[in-house]
Amino acid sequence: MVPAPKSMDGLKHPSINADGWFQEISPEWPGQAFCLKVKRVLHVERSLYQDVLVFESETYGNVLVLDGVVQCTERDEFAYQEMIAHLPLASHPCPRRVLVVGGGDGGVVREVLKHDSVESVVLCDIDEAVIRVSKQHLPHMSSLLSDPRVTVHVDDGLHFLSSRLTSPTPDSDAPYDVIITDCSDPSGPAAALFERPYFALLAASLAPGGHVSIQAESPWLHLPAVRALLDTARAFFPAVEYAYATVPSYPSGQIGFLVASTDGARDLRRPRARRLGAVEGARYYNAEVHRAAFVLPEFCRAFLEEGRDVRPRVAGALATPPASDELECSPRRRLDEDERAEEELGPI
Repeated sequence: MVPAPKSMDGLKHPSINADGWFQEISPEWPGQAFCLKVKRVLHVERSLYQDVLVFESETYGNVLVLDGVVQCTERDEFAYQEMIAHLPLASHPCPRRVLVVGGGDGGVVREVLKHDSVESVVLCDIDEAVIRVSKQHLPHMSSLLSDPRVTVHVDDGLHFLSSRLTSPTPDSDAPYDVIITDCSDPSGPAAALFERPYFALLAASLAPGGHVSIQAESPWLHLPAVRALLDTARAFFPAVEYAYATVPSYPSGQIGFLVASTDGARDLRRPRARRLGAVEGARYYNAEVHRAAFVLPEFCRAFLEEGRDVRPRVAGALATPPASDELECSPRRRLDEDERAEEELGPI
C-alpha cells in the first residue's frame, strides 16, 4: 500500500483515501469522479457555511476544496480566473467600478486589476474562511486583496446588493460597470446566486451599459441547467451570451460562463480593440480566445439555441434531460417567478 500523505498536525479528511488520493465525488456529476494525488494536507476546517480543505498535490500545486468540490488549483486556476474576468471587462468600453461576488480566493480580483481603466474593486464573499485560508495557502491569487483599490466585505452577495440599493454607503461604489459572480455550484451557500431575485439585483446595480458574468456550469454535464440560467438572465438583460473554457481540474475539463449586458446592442463576443492592450500577463486569454469561447460545439449550440437535443442517449447518463426540464423553462413558470421576485424586492 502507498504511504498515506503527510499532514500538518495530523490533519485528515474523508475525501482523501488511505492511499493518499483525493476523490471528488458529487451528485452534480453522477457516475464519474476526479482524483488528485495528495502530498500534504495543509488545512481542514468546517466554516459557518461549508467544509474547507486545502492540500498540496503531487502535480497540481496547492488545491482549495469546498464541500468536497475542487475550486482552484495552482496549476490551472488562471484559465478560469482570466476568462470570467476578461470576457466582460474586455468587451466593455471603459470599466471603472467592478464588483466581485464570491471569489474570496482573490484570483478574479487579480485579473480585474490588470485593466488600467479600473479605479475600484469591491469583493463580497460570504465566507471569511475562504479569504483567510487563501491568503495563507494561495498567496499568488490573494495578494492583491490588500491593494488600496480593493475593498473586501464578508457578506452574502444577495444581501449586499439589496442593502446597497436600499441604503447606499460611500464604500459601495455602486452603480457598477461590471459585476462578476465567481461562485461555486448551485447548491449550498451559492444556490441563491443562480435564481431570479439575484439577477434582478444585478441589473438594478449596474450603471448604464453595464456587464455581468457568472460561472455557468459544464456544457457536458448541465445543459438543462445552463438553458434555464440563460432564460433567467434574458428576463433582465437584453444581451446574453454563453461561453466556455477548458480547465482540467473541473468536472469534464470544461466550465461555462454566462456574460450579459444591459445594452442590447453591445457585442459581448468581441473584445474592444482599444481594450486589448490592458490585459497583460495573461496565460489563457487573448483576443482570439475571447471570440472563440462563444463558438459552441453543435450539441451545445443546438440545445441552447434551438432546444434540440442531439446528444447520445446513454443509460444512466445526464445526456437525457430530466422530465421536469420543460417545466423549469416554461413561460408560465417564469411568469410565476417574476411575480414572486417583484413581491420580494419591489419594483426594480
